[in-house]
Amino acid sequence: MKSAIPILLFLLSIVSFSVSGQEKTKKELKQERELKKQNEIKALIDSQDFVFEAQKTTPQGGRLIQLDYNTYFLKFKTDNTTCDLPFFGRGYNVGYSTDGGIKFEGKPENIRVENKKNNTILKATVRGANDVYDLTFSIFYNGSTTLSVSSNNRGPISYDGVIYAPKTAEKQ
Repeated sequence: MKSAIPILLFLLSIVSFSVSGQEKTKKELKQERELKKQNEIKALIDSQDFVFEAQKTTPQGGRLIQLDYNTYFLKFKTDNTTCDLPFFGRGYNVGYSTDGGIKFEGKPENIRVENKKNNTILKATVRGANDVYDLTFSIFYNGSTTLSVSSNNRGPISYDGVIYAPKTAEKQ
């Protein structure tokens, strides 16, 4: 009986060691999550169908301004792009009766994608009702994105935020 206890403890330690040896480390789990996120971002860029949500803005020569979350966006699609972003800066040919923000809807033209080591640069030109907007996205593989907007009637401005897949309407 006394010899059975050490043998039993030995067998239990072997079983517990083999189970713990198969678990993934925190580092491996983190790398898997990062790789999954990178693949999701690359798929969004390749489809050229995503939503940019602005969280901060920096006007030319100005200071960083925190924005309300889930309020300001740019929905980018190859057939139609919709934008509703705030504008802080100098307007050249903007009337007093206008809203003041950057709001437009149009089809993007001259779409160019440049892949780099840590990010992807996506450039496009969109003709709105009253202006032409040059958009430059710097999309990092963790989802964070910088959008620079320049137009004929306003000074350049940049926005920091994230991109994600557009939410599809649920079928009823």
